[in-house]
Amino acid sequence: MIHAIIAFIVGWVTTTITAFGAWAVFGLMTLESANIPIPSEVILTYAGFLVSQGTANIHVMALAGALGCLTGSVFSYYLGLRLGRPFLWRHGKWLLVTQADIIRAEKFLEKYGEFTYFFSRLLPVVRTFISLVIGISRGNFWKSTILGFFASWLWSYVLVWAGFTMGEYWDSIKPWWDKLSIIIGGAIILAIIWHIVRVVRAKHDHEEVKVI
Repeated sequence: MIHAIIAFIVGWVTTTITAFGAWAVFGLMTLESANIPIPSEVILTYAGFLVSQGTANIHVMALAGALGCLTGSVFSYYLGLRLGRPFLWRHGKWLLVTQADIIRAEKFLEKYGEFTYFFSRLLPVVRTFISLVIGISRGNFWKSTILGFFASWLWSYVLVWAGFTMGEYWDSIKPWWDKLSIIIGGAIILAIIWHIVRVVRAKHDHEEVKVI
């Protein structure tokens, strides 16, 4: 079942990019940075493969990825800012955000400050949700946006270049790429399942404390 879901996601991503090129990369990366865990490793690496085939430009694909990240991040930031800490403190469980998550994120931002804005964009999974956390914590919008954009641009270039480099040997490495895509997708799905279980358990524990 999970294998079929992952195969569907990977197939949908690659088919969409083949059909719409840089616009698809922009749209998918926007979703990826707006709290929807579509693996950027699959999106950008496949974009690099298309570059190797002469149907795309490496700079355009990398910029499309970075601009998509920028767009999704701005949306995510304002979502966190508008909902605010009190709302998420009470109702965050419906968005799969626990009170412990909020406290941990605020302490992390307080400890590492503006360094978080750049570095977090280079971390798988974390990069998908970090703008929401920055918005909740009322972090500096312009600094987080600008530093996040350049980090995302670097992230995009590295992955597009990796796909471009592998493109020459695509026929021989495609089976391995398919397996890697499944591993990445599977890890994301398992992380989501683990996160849901953790949130539900935290909600249950909190209700028990209230009863006591």
